[in-house]
Amino acid sequence: MLQYLRLLGIGGIGIIRMSGKNCFEILEKIFKPKKNENIEQIKGYTMKYGHIIENEKIIDEVLVSYFKEPMSYTTENMCEINSHGGNVVMKKILELCLQNGAELAEAGEFTKRAFLNGRIDLTQAESVIDVINAKSEKEVQAGIKQLEGGLSKEISAIKQEILDVMVNIEVAIDYPEYDVEEVTNNEIMNMLDSVENKLNKLEKSFDNGKILKEGIKTAIIGKPNAGKSSLLNRILKEDRAIVTEFEGTTRDTIEEFVNINGIPLKLIDTAGIRNAKDEVEKIGIHKSKEIAKNADLIIAIFDASRPLSKEDKDILEIIKGKKVIILLNKIDLQQKLHKEDKDFKEVTDSIIEISALNNIGIDDVYAEITKLFEINEINLDNDLVITNIRHKNLIHQAIESIKKTKETMKEKMPIDIVAVYIKQILEDLGNITGEFVTEDIINEIFSKFCLGK
Repeated sequence: MLQYLRLLGIGGIGIIRMSGKNCFEILEKIFKPKKNENIEQIKGYTMKYGHIIENEKIIDEVLVSYFKEPMSYTTENMCEINSHGGNVVMKKILELCLQNGAELAEAGEFTKRAFLNGRIDLTQAESVIDVINAKSEKEVQAGIKQLEGGLSKEISAIKQEILDVMVNIEVAIDYPEYDVEEVTNNEIMNMLDSVENKLNKLEKSFDNGKILKEGIKTAIIGKPNAGKSSLLNRILKEDRAIVTEFEGTTRDTIEEFVNINGIPLKLIDTAGIRNAKDEVEKIGIHKSKEIAKNADLIIAIFDASRPLSKEDKDILEIIKGKKVIILLNKIDLQQKLHKEDKDFKEVTDSIIEISALNNIGIDDVYAEITKLFEINEINLDNDLVITNIRHKNLIHQAIESIKKTKETMKEKMPIDIVAVYIKQILEDLGNITGEFVTEDIINEIFSKFCLGK
């Protein structure tokens, strides 16, 4: 069996991990512990102090962690060399490992081995990358719950409910003379209704899960010089966008993730909407309108120191019927627009007067976003939330298989035909946890992982 390892970036401490049948043999060739012990004497979940050496020359002072099969992340023998995190020393240790028989790991190799060796199922494996990439505490909580097997347990319970009825179906098929088909049909319909309800609840949870994972797509729109870029910089607490007294500075979109009161926002600062003066600006404005059309939330910003212009009124038409917060900016100047104005009230009740320059009203904007998206109401202690589009699609596929099964029963098809459709439901659910998944799908999933995990 091959040994895998991975070099992780620069830092005070660097970790090189090896996993595989012969990893301790490779380690023994390059590691000289302070206290010499036979590998059989060394317990798992322990560390040893010593030096990485090459031809009796000390390369680095290290701590080595030992994990013995099957009690390791991959269920194989595994060790981690904790060295100083400089590029030169880590590269040298990595080279020594390779020279002595190890092979470089692919992306997600260790978690893939944990899955293939049966320590975790596919949903748990996918949750590892979700936790790593999480942009909010809620997303971390959802990932940890899945890593602990929350979704796996739910799917397993649903499958067991189906299998309990499948036993009676097999009896009806094998012993038709006992005439139990009518009773079995009633059981099947009750089971299908119950399973469909549970899967519908899981599928609907993806609406919240998508927000947790991808963030709320938030478009900041307005005419040039209304204060869009100033607002973005204020929220991000850095000068991310160029702000000048000249109109039309932003010609393309600027995208940033930010966490507001636990709510992940994908903020998109767009080009100012007006009659374009050149082809480049025209493209930027078209892009702004498309982004506003597809956004989960629109923050429409207006210059409160000037009367409503034609461009402002065009923007009000664009945002009608959308989830929107209207901001009346520059209230530190002589105010011409107010939140009581009819033009704004006809669009939304979420109207806030601010000064992005002087940080006035920004906390009110945060409070309004929190109110509109009650993400903190998602109870991850009690509710299972689907965050993975693959899982959502397979759950939807299982629901469609249930509907087809019901149609088959209404058409009075033989029970052995019904059984075929029910087995398809089980296969759809099995694809979620990885029981029937193809090698291509496995490779695609793990290719998204970072190196070293």
